[in-house]
Amino acid sequence: MEKWKCSLCGYIFDTAVGIQEDGIVPETSFEQLPSDWTCPLCGAPKSAFDRE
Repeated sequence: MEKWKCSLCGYIFDTAVGIQEDGIVPETSFEQLPSDWTCPLCGAPKSAFDRE
């Protein structure tokens, strides 16, 4: 599985875990997130994330 890190706040999106409280189930790839998805901590867009 992949991890993606927000370049603004350091939040890690782990595809193996998802984000249960936002309805993003485990094993959801970063590419499958909606285009308007934002970092749950700082609100940064997907473009601010880099693969770990």
